[in-house]
Amino acid sequence: MAKLITEKVGNEPYQYYPLGKYVVRALGVRSGRPTFKYTRIEITGTLDRLAAGENMDQIVAGYRNKISREAVIEAIQLIASQFVKSLPQLETA
Repeated sequence: MAKLITEKVGNEPYQYYPLGKYVVRALGVRSGRPTFKYTRIEITGTLDRLAAGENMDQIVAGYRNKISREAVIEAIQLIASQFVKSLPQLETA
């Protein structure tokens, strides 16, 4: 697991484990579920919006530019990577 990072945000400590540049697991935020850094926006909600047909520009605008296109792309890549890692090995015939 990544190293715990502590920063000051608005004179309050913000502790998180980075999963990427934009996606973190922050202590005390959404029970540690992955969120976009410095927000309480869970990446799963963003992925649900993509699955429902919203495009990248609509999602970024919907979050009032609190997250970037690059952040959404990183979230997709992280989820895809974890999905592939979780697949069992297939036996060859």
